[in-house]
Amino acid sequence: MGPRKHLIIFHTVSCGLNGSNLGSDEQDIIIISYLVLDIINKKIISAKKHSVRPSALDVNENILSDEVRNEYNVNDPEIKRAPNLRIVLNELDKVWKELSGKFTLVTDGPLPLRQCLLPETNRKNLAIPGYFKVYHDIRKEFQSAFNPVVAQENLTVEYMIRFLGISASCVIDPALRHVNNMAAIMLKFFTDGYETHEPEVIHTSLLQGIRTSTDQVDTNCVVRARGLPWQASDIDIARFFTGLNVSPGGVALCLSAQGRRNGEAVVLFESVSHRDMALKRHKHHIGNRYIEVYKATGEEFIEVAGGNNSEAQEFLSRGGQVIIRMRGLPYDCSSKQVIEFFDRGENPCKVLDDEHGVLFVKKPDGRATGDAFVLFSKEVDGDKALTKHKDLIGSRYIELFRSTTAEVQQVLNRSLEPASNKANPLFMQNATSLQQTPPSLNRMSSISPLTVFPQQMITAGIKKDCIRLRGLPYEAQVEHILEFLGDNARNIVVQGVHMVFNAQGQPSGEAFIQMDSESSANLASINRHNRYMVIGKKQRYIEVLQCSGEDMSLVLTGGLVSTSSPTKSQIVSPGNRAVSTLSYLLNPVHFSSANSGHYFYLRPSYTRRQSQYLSS
Repeated sequence: MGPRKHLIIFHTVSCGLNGSNLGSDEQDIIIISYLVLDIINKKIISAKKHSVRPSALDVNENILSDEVRNEYNVNDPEIKRAPNLRIVLNELDKVWKELSGKFTLVTDGPLPLRQCLLPETNRKNLAIPGYFKVYHDIRKEFQSAFNPVVAQENLTVEYMIRFLGISASCVIDPALRHVNNMAAIMLKFFTDGYETHEPEVIHTSLLQGIRTSTDQVDTNCVVRARGLPWQASDIDIARFFTGLNVSPGGVALCLSAQGRRNGEAVVLFESVSHRDMALKRHKHHIGNRYIEVYKATGEEFIEVAGGNNSEAQEFLSRGGQVIIRMRGLPYDCSSKQVIEFFDRGENPCKVLDDEHGVLFVKKPDGRATGDAFVLFSKEVDGDKALTKHKDLIGSRYIELFRSTTAEVQQVLNRSLEPASNKANPLFMQNATSLQQTPPSLNRMSSISPLTVFPQQMITAGIKKDCIRLRGLPYEAQVEHILEFLGDNARNIVVQGVHMVFNAQGQPSGEAFIQMDSESSANLASINRHNRYMVIGKKQRYIEVLQCSGEDMSLVLTGGLVSTSSPTKSQIVSPGNRAVSTLSYLLNPVHFSSANSGHYFYLRPSYTRRQSQYLSS
């Protein structure tokens, strides 16, 4: 046990699901019980239970689950009178620090800390002492000592009590009875001469790591997160999974064909058990956005995170703690200008290794793309660097984003791919067979054909007269977008609303809108950015970003310019003269690389009521 004199048996109860599902429903803690065990003299010093007032009680008085009411005898008046989590944790800290000698927590499995306490304190921006990040798992200790037939994740305190043949606690309160039974098991360990292993450690910082395309990754330790805010960094994703140990370099942000983040990430965890806990965070939230979490494979992770670009490998091997991505640089920008950009102003910060810490992204022919990656040695320098977001180099404002090793390798790998490798089969003249089209298209033959009229070509050029909507509820229709934009909708051009759908014909949560001028697009983005769209009981904040027709076309075509003769038949929409209610037609527009296997579609959907904005 080393110098530690005490163990603190720690137990939590949430107002929702408990047991093996503790923390999976994102519900707040309502009970914390603990017991202090003197391991030198092998005796119990004290035991106490704290009731905790959940934040949700302020908006919903009926938040206690039937399980909690029946199993833990919790009543509403007791919870309403209780202090909040911050006050309870401060009280625990005050009492525990008065103990003589060091102590370590003991929990019944990893969930009380990893899935319950740490995620909740993260949601509420509460700082917690380091002792909450080091603990002994009583199930793991029991499994190691006695090797029972029951799997570790299925062990219960009641089973361990029966297995060891010791008397169960007679304490009436269920929460206190639980920690007393755990204490009896630990005392039996020590009496029989067993010692605990090194404690489990919860990692609270994300370590950088370099992955190559030849690395082998355990496919049972990987998840895919979807629905992320476009500006989410690797740190934001690690915070979403706080309490779980992510492998070094284990957050790989997925990019679109244009090198922009597409709202997905592939995450590698240290063990299968941590991956399984991550899957239980399906539809947990970052802000107001719920995040979908699915199983992924090691191959998917390496496809995103692995690299074979020697320039990227050399850049990343310098060991900076923070990588910043710069976007919008002048094409003739030099490393010296980048270094001066960060070294000036109110928050100067030093680039790691000077010019060697700047990596420009170039096209296969060597021309600049306007992007670069910059290394910083410390987190504090990275934070200072990000304060310069939208500062100027010359007359151009520069966008800054926190980046990852995986993103560096993805962008460098893609920038060096010849254009022929990015061919889009759906834009080749009559070259697309049914086998090349997504499965959803094969089912479209059963849909009655509609009379269609050619839609105007997607606008082109660098004039920023378009807006991009991100984060739309999946059930959002054109009328919801018009209502959301309000008076700004009057400035939409004819047939200017373009809904974006995925390969399965499902909404992607994005839409492009062509406005009648740059000023209209700018006004819409200013007035409606990060405002809420309400559909029924669902409320989502929507990102409204001004962009150019060129930006829009790049996304819709995967960054390609068709080599076939230009026609307007590739993008069609149902004419309003032919339909009187909401009508749909999938228009096959493949806008990611052919190798990616991802297909998306524009689905214009109009009604007569919308014709003042959309009909021809």
